[in-house]
Amino acid sequence: MKWIAPFLAYLAVALGLFRFHSAWIALVGFHLAILLSLWIAKPELPVEILVKNSHAKWIIASVLLCAGSGVTLFLFWDGFGLASDLPDQVQMLGLNSSNWIPFIAYFALVNPLIEEYFWRGYLGSEAAHFTASDFLYSGFHGMILVGKVQAGTMVYSLVVLLIAGWFWRQIARLDRGLLAPVLGHMAADLSILLAVYWQVSH
Repeated sequence: MKWIAPFLAYLAVALGLFRFHSAWIALVGFHLAILLSLWIAKPELPVEILVKNSHAKWIIASVLLCAGSGVTLFLFWDGFGLASDLPDQVQMLGLNSSNWIPFIAYFALVNPLIEEYFWRGYLGSEAAHFTASDFLYSGFHGMILVGKVQAGTMVYSLVVLLIAGWFWRQIARLDRGLLAPVLGHMAADLSILLAVYWQVSH
């Protein structure tokens, strides 16, 4: 079950984006697939690990580095080669002025908790090198980016996400907890989504 779970999550995202054309269905379906997998597997990893932290330096490093992702996207938006019809694509996925803010709030506050417990906790590893879970974490983002960015930006984004997943896993390994990765993930999600929201709504 452990290595079937990521593919259930992939399937949920694919159905949400390409069958139902809904960002909300993709995101909530992704979370339900993960939670169902965890409910079936019943991992021994305590949920309290999400708020466990041993050294404040890891929180500071994680938040500062990861918040930079959205700042970079905002400052160099034109250089990333995003699709000219991105605002239309976003609207077609059901994101509009009435639900953008709730979507950002849910994505930034809930998603990191579920993802970190799943990718860095349940599927985590003590290995210092890249592992399958790092690649799987990076890979599903490709479905979100397809058609929205150029090929070069797609490759760049997946590599950055691979490194981010590895980085958060190393912090979890060294800090013996997931609070620093969770907060860094929140900073990344919030900053990136705010940059996208600003660009597509102005």
